[in-house]
Amino acid sequence: MIFASSIQAQNQEVQKVIETFFEGFHAKDTVKMKSVCSDKIILQSIMENAKGAKLSDESAKEFYNSIATIPSDFKFEEKILNYSIQVDGTMAHVWTPYEFYINGKLSHSGVNAFTLYKENGIWKIIYCIDTRRK
Repeated sequence: MIFASSIQAQNQEVQKVIETFFEGFHAKDTVKMKSVCSDKIILQSIMENAKGAKLSDESAKEFYNSIATIPSDFKFEEKILNYSIQVDGTMAHVWTPYEFYINGKLSHSGVNAFTLYKENGIWKIIYCIDTRRK
């Protein structure tokens, strides 16, 4: 019972990191986003369409700049549908299916896969890859 409680608490810590990331994302608050991300974060996306799939890389600097420069009248929301969390010591993996809306209309959907590392007692996102389908 104590073991199950410990796992639950650790999963909640990890989920809170992802929630904080998305709070910052929706608020276009890159400082908040950076607070839960490693300085060495790796960001990738897989765009899927009828012609196949394309893997793209984005630097952290490009990513944060793209968030910070979103016009104030541009409304977007990434709805996380659920969380699947796995933890092994100081590494965690979080799988989050999502739907992405622009001005209230579904734009695309997919899944985010986050890898986190716990350093000095603090969880940080070190890797994020997502799929995107229309």
